[in-house]
This record gives sequence, structure tokens and C-alpha cells, in this order.
Amino acid sequence: MQVYLPIAEMSVDAFVVVGIGLAVGLLSGLFGVGGGFLMTPLLIFIDIPSSVAVATSANQTMGTSVSGLIAHWRRGNVDLRMGVVLTAGGLAGSALGVQAFALVRQLGQLDLVVAVFYVVVLGIVGGLMVAESVRAILRRRRQLRRRLHEHFWMHGLPLKVRFRQSRLYISVIPPALLGFGIGLLSAMMGVGGGFVLVPAMIYLIGMPTGVVIGTSLFQVVFVTAAVTVLQAVSTQSVDIVLSLLLMVGAVAGAQFGAALGSRLRGEETRGLLGLLVLAVAVELLVGLVRRPEALYSLGPLL
Repeated sequence: MQVYLPIAEMSVDAFVVVGIGLAVGLLSGLFGVGGGFLMTPLLIFIDIPSSVAVATSANQTMGTSVSGLIAHWRRGNVDLRMGVVLTAGGLAGSALGVQAFALVRQLGQLDLVVAVFYVVVLGIVGGLMVAESVRAILRRRRQLRRRLHEHFWMHGLPLKVRFRQSRLYISVIPPALLGFGIGLLSAMMGVGGGFVLVPAMIYLIGMPTGVVIGTSLFQVVFVTAAVTVLQAVSTQSVDIVLSLLLMVGAVAGAQFGAALGSRLRGEETRGLLGLLVLAVAVELLVGLVRRPEALYSLGPLL
């Protein structure tokens, strides 16, 4: 069934788009991340323009993250103070990122920049996740325990605030800078940033795992909402029809993913996610270095 996308100015098979949403939702429920880091490349693979893929993925990530945030809020798993600090940094980063996104689009290099961003970020994050997962599995076999909270140089920074829900007394500078980076990534890559934010909150900031996902979703909802509005105003790239089709599949897929995820150990889940992230990065890298079928093409500037 063909559906016309008014912003992308093309027709797509609705079942294919819903299937992409279903697959990403399944992975989102399975691994506990927003899935935007997979959504954008998959949309690009089916020839959706990069500008529309990035902007619409941010909108879809916002929609699917709201239900998760509500569930965690009811369970008391959201550190509101930490979420506000992360969101403040994220809003500043998203504002800068959208301006950079618009500039790169005007220069006609958007496809290249988005692909390079994905290859670099996913390659680094995926490699670190796989390495950490392997170390965790080896520690488990050797029955070694890792300290839950270690002191780093950042604990000596000024502007310390007590985050009672996270049982932390640290400077607001690291979480604000982390939020800024996530906001920048959200604008340039169309992601919620959970695949970076969650491990960073655990291993860099030292937050307890129980409040990490809920607090991450708090930041993701507000930052992706800001990115959606800014992209709609400055680049007019948000395709609501495409977003709705993706949400239909993602909501259903997330339920199945959550059920499957309960059967896996945490380190095994992180390892599988890391391998998946690396696979996406490799596919995009191959696309960058592969010789195109046509060296020259004529078409509208997207």
C-alpha cells in the first residue's frame, strides 16, 4: 500500500515503514533505548532524504519515549533534579545543533555529514559497549565485583549539588555538558541519545542503575521535542505522516521487546546492543566508500 509523504515528496510502502517502526520498537523494548540511532539509517536505506529522516526520527523518538517516562515516573525511578540539569544542557546543544544542521544542508553536504556522524559515534559507542560487556561477563565468571561508585577528577569540580534520588553530591558541570552533547547529537542525527546517555550516566556520573533509564527518558522527551519544533521551524523537514506510520509499528514492537528483554542478563543485553550498533556503523561506512552506480545525478537539493 503506497502512501504519499508530503514533506519527503515521495511515495513509500506503508507496510515497509510500519515494519521499520516495529523492528526498532522491538529493539527499543529489548535493549531499553529509544532506537533513533537505528531509525535514521533504516529510513535512509529506503531512500528517505537525510534531512527528513533525521527530523522525523527525533519526532518519533519523542512520541515513543513519553509512555516509558510515564511508567518510570509512577515507579519513582526519575531523578527530577538531575533530569532538569541534563535537559538544560540538552536544550542548548539542540539549539546549536539545529543551526549547524541547517547550515550543512544549505551547503549540500548533509548526506555526507550525517553518515560520518553515525559511523564515528556508533563505531565508538558500539566498540565500548562490546568491550564492557565482555569484561562484565569475565568478571562474573571469576566472581569479581566492581565498585558501584568510584571517585574521578570531576568530583572535585565546583557548583556541587545534592541529587537525593541518585544519592550523589557532585558538580552540575559534568551532567550539563553531557546533556549538551546529547542535544547536539539529537539535532544532527535524529536520535534521543539514550544509547550514549545511559552508559555515560552509569559509568561517568555514577548514577544508580535503577534511576538511570527513567531520568534518561525525561531528558530525551524534552530535548527531542525541542529538536522537532526547531527542525519544523528552521528546515521544515518533519514529515508527520511518516512519523505516525513509524509510531504505529514502534508501540507494538516495544511490548514484544520488553517481554524478550526480561529473559536476558544485563551484560548479555549490552553486548548484543553493542554488536548491533557496530553492524549499523559498518553498513554506513561501506556505503561511504562504495563506488556509486552513477557518478553524477540530477535532482532537487534536499
